[in-house]
Amino acid sequence: MGSAEQARHWQHAELPGVDLLRARYVSKTFARHTHDSYVIAAVTEGVEAFDHAGSLERVPPGGLALLNPDVPHTGFAGVPSGWTYSVVYPDPGVVAAIAAETTTIRGTPAFTSPVALDPYASHLVTELHGAAEADNALAADTLLRTAVAHLLRRYGAPVPPRAPLSAGARVAARARDVLRDRMADPPSLRNLAGDLGTSPFALLRAFRETYGMPPHTWLTDARVRRARTLLDAGEPPASAAVEVGFTDQPHLNRHFTRIVGVPPGAYQRERRGRPARENAQAWSREPAGPAARTYKTGRPAPA
Repeated sequence: MGSAEQARHWQHAELPGVDLLRARYVSKTFARHTHDSYVIAAVTEGVEAFDHAGSLERVPPGGLALLNPDVPHTGFAGVPSGWTYSVVYPDPGVVAAIAAETTTIRGTPAFTSPVALDPYASHLVTELHGAAEADNALAADTLLRTAVAHLLRRYGAPVPPRAPLSAGARVAARARDVLRDRMADPPSLRNLAGDLGTSPFALLRAFRETYGMPPHTWLTDARVRRARTLLDAGEPPASAAVEVGFTDQPHLNRHFTRIVGVPPGAYQRERRGRPARENAQAWSREPAGPAARTYKTGRPAPA
C-alpha cells in the first residue's frame, strides 16, 4: 500500500446490521463523535490514538479499539506515519444476539476496556474483511460471530444499572430533545437555557457532564447521523445537507468526513450495492505515493 490515505465504508448484503470500514489514514483527525453501533477496530499498521472518557488511548498493531454505542471519542494518528485498520460496526441487536447465545452476559452487553491487545481477535477482524471483500458470506459471517463472541467473553460485561438522573442531567436531556426536534433551526445557547429555566453556563456544564460534549458538538454529530439515514434511503447529499441543518453540501461534506471517515457521496455510492469484489479491486487500484489524491478529502497525503 502506498502513502496515500484510502478508505472504504460499506455493507455486505449477507451481514445485516453491520457496517465495515477499511482505511489507511495519515493526517486524518476524527472530530468528537459517537456511534449508535459498537466499534471493533483492528489496527494492522501504525498507531491509532483517541480520546476516551478524558484519557488518551493508543492502539498498536495487533490491538483493537473497543467502543460501546453512544460513547464520545475522537481519533487521530499516534505516530507520524499514521495508521491502517479494519473496523466492524455491529448494531446493538447483533451483539446482543451473539452475547445471549455464547456468553453468560445477561442484559445489555458492554466492552469494559476501550483498548485490547489481542492479536488473535485482531486477526479475526482483518480476516472478516477479507472474506467480505471476496464475497465469501459464509466465512465472513462465521468470522464476525467468532470475533464478537471471543471479545465479549474476554472483555465484556453487562451494562451496570443506571443511577437516577440528577437535576442537571434531566435539564440536559430536555435540551437534547429540543436540539433533536429543531435540528435545522436550533436556538442559541442563551435562548435554549432560558426556555429550560437555567443559565447558559449551567446548561453547558450539565450537557458536557451528561453527554461528554457541548451542545453544538452534539448537534453536529446528530446531524451527521440523520444525514446517514437520509443517504441510506437514497436522498441526494445536497438535499440531505439542507434537511438536517447544514448550510450546503460542502458544509455536510466537511463534518460528515470528520465523523464517518469518508465523504457523503462515497458513502452513498457504497450503499447502492457495488459488488463486494469490486470493493476489494477498487481498494487495490487506489493511487499510491505522496502525490496521490486521498479518497476522503482530496488532499495529497503527507510525504
